[in-house]
Amino acid sequence: MLSANSNTDQSLNLVQRPRRLRRTQTLRNMVRETTLTVDDLIYPMFVMTGEGQKVEIPSMPGCYRYSLDLLLKEIAQVSQLGIGAIALFPVIPEDKKDDTGTESYNPEGLVQTTVKAIKKAVPDIIVITDVALDPFTTHGHDGLVDENGVILNDPTVEVLAKMALSQAQAGADFVAPSDMMDGRVGAIRKALDAEGYINVGILAYSAKYASAYYGPFRDALDSAPKFGDKKTYQMDAGNSKEALKEVELDIAEGADIVMVKPALAYLDIIHQVKINTNLPVAAYNVSGEYAMIKAAAANGWIDEKKVILETLTSMKRAGADLILTYFAKEVGLMLI
Repeated sequence: MLSANSNTDQSLNLVQRPRRLRRTQTLRNMVRETTLTVDDLIYPMFVMTGEGQKVEIPSMPGCYRYSLDLLLKEIAQVSQLGIGAIALFPVIPEDKKDDTGTESYNPEGLVQTTVKAIKKAVPDIIVITDVALDPFTTHGHDGLVDENGVILNDPTVEVLAKMALSQAQAGADFVAPSDMMDGRVGAIRKALDAEGYINVGILAYSAKYASAYYGPFRDALDSAPKFGDKKTYQMDAGNSKEALKEVELDIAEGADIVMVKPALAYLDIIHQVKINTNLPVAAYNVSGEYAMIKAAAANGWIDEKKVILETLTSMKRAGADLILTYFAKEVGLMLI
């Protein structure tokens, strides 16, 4: 057996030996190019009506719909882990839905009431609210629909601006238009500024693809479209130049942060967006990506913790400054 100090490779006369920097864990830590921290994470959370309710989402093990009282307790725990931001998504009762999503801008609606309560209970946490009509409409689309089933752009944007303004009035730190209607970022920025909400930011879902990875999320909100699909407004999976165009338009209209969604199958898009903009870039580690890891781990096929960290690190390495992920709390506990 060769001794630990054997120099058996000396005959190769190599000047560069990259393995020198991989020799110990301490060395690997010192020279690591990309490090994941809790500061990179935004935690998507689901709120529902009622009290004392914590309902697990079957297709997203470990993720729950919370009534407001329990949501506030969960957010307090998340904040203690050092996670600085949550993204809020509402489960709207069927009797509050209509064809035009009027509940979305109700000042006493579920989202608005929840935001007020969060900012009172945990004032330092950043609250990001979703701006899209699908949780509020009977048809499950992100926009208004005409009699022929066509998603109407400009009338939808008018409602989205009302929705964003009502969320800002409730205390949201960022509004996040996820609808992919043309011109909505500019309309929202104009509406916010006109009412004095100049410090409320816009996190734009700039490159949001029409993806099959969203299935579990739609289960969580019961917001799947009742007819057709979302391909006339969300992006085609084969396009990358179009993503840069969408990002450029959103920046010109006043976005503060731009996002790519999904993340894992679109790491190349994240990278391209990062090198083509000076704004912070967010990536959404979506429900389908989460569910696949959970399912594989449940079957004993992968090391769950290692795969979670490797997956999120890949997104940051690609260029994401921020990552929306359902793993946020788990990662926070890992990194303590």
